Amino acid sequence: MHSASSLPVASPTPALTAAISPLLGQSLDQLTAWVAAQGQPAYRGKQLHQWIYEKGVHSLGDITVFSKAWRADIAAVPVGRSQLHLRSKAPDGTIKYLLRLHDGLIIEAVGIPTAKRLTVCVSSQVGCPMACDFCATGKGGFLRNLDTHEIVDQVLTVQQDFGQRVSNIVFMGMGEPLLNTDSVVAAIRCLNQDVGIGQRNMTLSTVGIPGHIRRLAEQHLQVTLAVSLHASNQAQREQLIPSARQYRLEALLAECQDYVATTGRRVSFEYILLAGLNDRPEHAAELAHHVGGFQSHVNLIPYNPISEVDYQRPSDVQIQDFMEELQRRNVAVSVRYSRGLEKDAACGQLRATQIAPPMDSQIPS
Repeated sequence: MHSASSLPVASPTPALTAAISPLLGQSLDQLTAWVAAQGQPAYRGKQLHQWIYEKGVHSLGDITVFSKAWRADIAAVPVGRSQLHLRSKAPDGTIKYLLRLHDGLIIEAVGIPTAKRLTVCVSSQVGCPMACDFCATGKGGFLRNLDTHEIVDQVLTVQQDFGQRVSNIVFMGMGEPLLNTDSVVAAIRCLNQDVGIGQRNMTLSTVGIPGHIRRLAEQHLQVTLAVSLHASNQAQREQLIPSARQYRLEALLAECQDYVATTGRRVSFEYILLAGLNDRPEHAAELAHHVGGFQSHVNLIPYNPISEVDYQRPSDVQIQDFMEELQRRNVAVSVRYSRGLEKDAACGQLRATQIAPPMDSQIPS
């Protein structure tokens, strides 16, 4: 592990390296095959794997167990690490990272520490095409999917900065993961097998894309599926989530039931509470009707404000009343109070743009 001060500041990436496939995201077998193709002994593959995934190396030129001559030969081969553009720490210890990719685009990742865990909230796309009305990321539009190495890199960056192993991962950052299923699934397998994080400690959040939850179930992963409902009826969901017009609530819930039947894993339902809109007892009753009858859990998320819309956060009394109404109807429920609110690092607040202040314009607290 390296200290935060050793994280490299953003700098231009040579065009040459962008044309070569990054090594990050590749398995031990793949790296061993790559090493052999370079005329090196097979044991170099294990060394390369260790330096990429355990030591977090950013350049092959820094792998001191390799000869200087070979390091010079492979210096242009990219590991696939991003450059730290900005690091912002909230009073609760949550740290938001703006990471510059090889093409200059910016994404956000968030490190969320507790006494026993270090969770990383990772992005799966640059921006998001879903345009949910309450979410800052969707306000900025969509640019592209992230590659596998760009997802894995976020976890290694947070792990390196905190100087401790990441224990949990939530795919709840920028983007809709199920619109980038291939890269996301490959990243999950890499983070599990190469970084050593259990799949049961990973959560994938989606608003629901027709057919894609079933496709995810076919991967037989052990991750937790978290479906963003945010409304208790179709009309309200269409108001908050434009894509819901093409994917009715009943069809989404049927696909969730199929997911439980295929994987044996329960589904979590995320529900952002918006004062005066979806936080009434009748909404709780509707929600209970939809999620009852199969393995499920409801995460209530009090709204985290963004500047583009004037939704309000419910009072603590309203939140408690909504939760108790669900409990009376035998729904497993909890309230998730987001971390990093003061630094716009909380759920629904990620909004990285191409143009952001340089890293040294903000001193980490």
